[in-house]
Amino acid sequence: MPQRKSFDLVVVGSGPGGEGAAMQAAKLKKSVAVIEQSPLIGGNCIHRATIPSKTLRHTAHQLVVFKSDPLFMPLVSGLSTQLQIRFSDILARAKDVISKQVALHSSHYARNKVEVIHGRASLIDANTIRVDKGFGLSEDIQANYVIFATGSRPFHPEGIDFTNPRVFDSDTILDLNIEPRTVTIYGAGVVGCEYTSIFRTLGKKVMLINNRSKLMSFLDDEIVDALSYHLRDEGVVIRHNEFFDDVEVDDERVVMSLKSGKKVYSDILLVASGRIGNSENLGFEKLNIEKNQRGYVTVNKYFQTSAPNIYAVGDLVGFPNLASAAYDQGRFAALHIYQPDADNGVLQDAPLGIYTTPEISSIGKTEQELTAERIPYEVGQASFRHLARSQITGRKVGMLKILFHRETLQILGIHCFGQNATEIVHIGQTIMLQKGEANNLHYFTSTTFNYPTMAEAYRVAALNGLNRVS
Repeated sequence: MPQRKSFDLVVVGSGPGGEGAAMQAAKLKKSVAVIEQSPLIGGNCIHRATIPSKTLRHTAHQLVVFKSDPLFMPLVSGLSTQLQIRFSDILARAKDVISKQVALHSSHYARNKVEVIHGRASLIDANTIRVDKGFGLSEDIQANYVIFATGSRPFHPEGIDFTNPRVFDSDTILDLNIEPRTVTIYGAGVVGCEYTSIFRTLGKKVMLINNRSKLMSFLDDEIVDALSYHLRDEGVVIRHNEFFDDVEVDDERVVMSLKSGKKVYSDILLVASGRIGNSENLGFEKLNIEKNQRGYVTVNKYFQTSAPNIYAVGDLVGFPNLASAAYDQGRFAALHIYQPDADNGVLQDAPLGIYTTPEISSIGKTEQELTAERIPYEVGQASFRHLARSQITGRKVGMLKILFHRETLQILGIHCFGQNATEIVHIGQTIMLQKGEANNLHYFTSTTFNYPTMAEAYRVAALNGLNRVS
């Protein structure tokens, strides 16, 4: 009988959370194996979520930039029929990016001597993982520690037939093989708002159905209001506080009946009602590892489950469901195993990045949070339409908000809505995370920014804020 493989750490899942954990442990000179059930590494991030959707968004946005540039207006008007890019054309571009990302991340494992084992993992006990390789073949692996990073999948509300070729979730939309004129999107969270932007940018008529009172309530109110206004200005119809009652599909259309009595007609339906953790059939019940109704695993602040040597990270533990956060969680979990006193402060200050058109990014407190906590704050703002760089590029929609303490001028939050917001936020993040007096609004007024740049928005916003307290 062959000797059973043994590792210091086994990571289940090769998405951002799994990769972060594996790379950190490898850098600590530990023996590491990654178990991935799919033939290719990368997880949902590369194959079904972050990379495909952001490639779609970028390609669609490039078309809009070209069409809206005054220099090319005469050319655009003469080539309007040829400029109608199909959804399937953009998907082909996404597949090219995916293949390059798979090759790159595969090289990371090889270079760091991390063994990748393909198959479906499940716990036999706290230190034994069985890998089902299919065709009746399996392998048992020993591990001192296990980190699960199996991700999540779209939640399917009861009463909607997802086998119908006109009904999609955020995974299956990437297999869209028809060219819709009208799209209904049910769910106005991050995924719903991102795909609303993508389809509207491609010239589709979009109805966004939200079962809450506003879009993405975890964001700053003013940023959400700006996004709502922009989407409506672009022609998106938004319906808040609406719930579906029934969905009927025929050969030509989808009819969604709402509990309010309204009926919504479209060529396709995209359901974006949140996600559910991939926690089934992993053997968690054998060790009494807890999870909630959405399948998210319960962990402590160190990402330990109720079994001390077993951790869970990334989408498997729920919010914020971001690739960047998952990578840091995986990295910290592996670090905590071998260095229990490691600081997890970076996990508390991760920025949010939302790839609507334009983008949204934020870090720190919102106005509503500061008000609830009775912290005396003030706001410094810069409208992008006043910046020379925005006027040059023609991308004038957006704003930067700096929230700061009225007395100490400490930066408490950065909120950005506009083109390249997910890049711009990192300037504020760097200063905000400094210790003591280094975190101060005056940094932006005493620093020279290149001109013209979008970074200049920080100086404009800081001066605006100082005017409010002087």
